[in-house]
Amino acid sequence: MKPSGRSESGLFDGLSCKLGTTSIRPGIAANPMKENPFRGLINRILQLLTMFGPGGEGLRATLHRARGVNIGKNVWISYNVILETGFPHLITIEDSAFIGIGAIVIAHFQDHLQTPNVGVRIGKRAFIGPGVIILPDVEIGEGAVVSAGSVVTRSVPAMTMVQGNPAVPIAKCGVPLWPDTPLKEFSSRLIPISPKKSWRADRSADEGSENGK
Repeated sequence: MKPSGRSESGLFDGLSCKLGTTSIRPGIAANPMKENPFRGLINRILQLLTMFGPGGEGLRATLHRARGVNIGKNVWISYNVILETGFPHLITIEDSAFIGIGAIVIAHFQDHLQTPNVGVRIGKRAFIGPGVIILPDVEIGEGAVVSAGSVVTRSVPAMTMVQGNPAVPIAKCGVPLWPDTPLKEFSSRLIPISPKKSWRADRSADEGSENGK
């Protein structure tokens, strides 16, 4: 059950300032991408604490904020979640998003360190299922749902459910999926997307990306 209070939120108020973290949106690099060894060590210690500590909306979210992750209000982060160890400021999680158990968000690859448009954004009321892996340069749209165990290699439109490795759209969502959303209501309002239509949409997106280069 989601806790109602956020009593842990004041425990680490000054820590992010001491570490020199800033609220940088994905795609906006204020400084060269070079990890400070001391800050990196602290980030990893805090990461370990978030994996097992209590308080999905309280302590765990507060610890990730201290690491530099940009986190909105009422965000739920489950146990065993890994959010970009080296450069946590490249991740933005907007209000009321849900991150399931064992999810992994990778916001950069080594060869992307000089690329300005890397990062991951998870939109408002998005639902990231257990065991999901999200790769760099991806945006999860508002109210989108990523089913358990999926690997997200490209952006997900708002109010869309994706599944698989790589994740592909399988349905449009009538309502966002949140812990207080009745599963029956969510399921009954899904509109399936045919595999053929999904394939054509993906191909069009790829062609548009290539033409824009």
